[in-house]
Amino acid sequence: MSVPSIDWSTLGFSYIKTDYRYLSHWSQDQWDAGVLSEDNVLHISEGSTALHYGQQCFEGLKAYRCKDGSINLFRPDQNALRMQRSCARLMMPSVSVEQFIDACTQVVKANEHFIPPYGSGGALYLRPFVIGVGDNIGVRTAPEFIFSVFCIPVGPYFKGGMKPCNFMISNYDRAAPNGTGAAKVGGNYAASLLPGSEAKSAGFADCIYLDPLTHTNIEEVGSANFFAITQDKQFVTPRSASVLPGITRLSLIQLAKDRLGLTVVEGDVPVGDLKKFTEAGACGTAAVITPIGGIQYNGELHVFHSQEEVGPVTQQLYKELTGIQSGDIEAPEGWIVKIQGA
Repeated sequence: MSVPSIDWSTLGFSYIKTDYRYLSHWSQDQWDAGVLSEDNVLHISEGSTALHYGQQCFEGLKAYRCKDGSINLFRPDQNALRMQRSCARLMMPSVSVEQFIDACTQVVKANEHFIPPYGSGGALYLRPFVIGVGDNIGVRTAPEFIFSVFCIPVGPYFKGGMKPCNFMISNYDRAAPNGTGAAKVGGNYAASLLPGSEAKSAGFADCIYLDPLTHTNIEEVGSANFFAITQDKQFVTPRSASVLPGITRLSLIQLAKDRLGLTVVEGDVPVGDLKKFTEAGACGTAAVITPIGGIQYNGELHVFHSQEEVGPVTQQLYKELTGIQSGDIEAPEGWIVKIQGA
């Protein structure tokens, strides 16, 4: 076991090789028991469907060090269920919730010394994935599959505090109307690289995608979900067959309703209604919440609460969710899998 020499105060979001990762192989209609491996290189056939036809999906979740030394794994059952839906969409065998959580737990325990300390703002990021492998060349589902989970320590997304960012409406589509938008598959992210690069070159944090059918409704912010707050305290967020159902989004919906007393509205979010929102944000595992200062649309920058300060409701939501993740605020039932530290 290696002892990492990491400056927790400067830790960002980049690949760091940790000691162990979980590997399970599927063949003859079943997953094997799975093992922990020190090898971070996958050895797969050159004909693997993951390489040629994009038959793969992935997840992202975090484990947090708590004040008492224990570890909180945040809502892994929801990630497991979403991975099952992604696998079904791409004709891959599903991983049971039990195997998924057990794999994540094993990886966290085996790499516990890589978890950033309590109070640092960091976490242990886990990346589960399923890929089609084995000798193949035709367009068909793979003869074999790999389910793996690896982890990396990551620092706080916002160095020096959470700050609003500006975004621009994209002319590109993130996914097809009846495509794979609701599945967490690599092809969706590969397709987002060019639009995201063009937005950043224009001085924005990323782009915002409209619905692919009518191009009138906001759907996603880069690789994150969108939400907004109205003057009359509604929490508004898109709901569509081409939107990825995020775990952070799901959590914010419940907290907005149960803890902040907001009215939750899921459905179409017309881009023409930007003026109705007093606050807006993007939510996802990496940043939890990225406040949106302004959105560029039709040559005009629509500013919400402020381009310098985070809105009060967004601040409340962020404080509540991060407090739950780090163990400082009581979590709703079933949200935390507790792992005892050494």
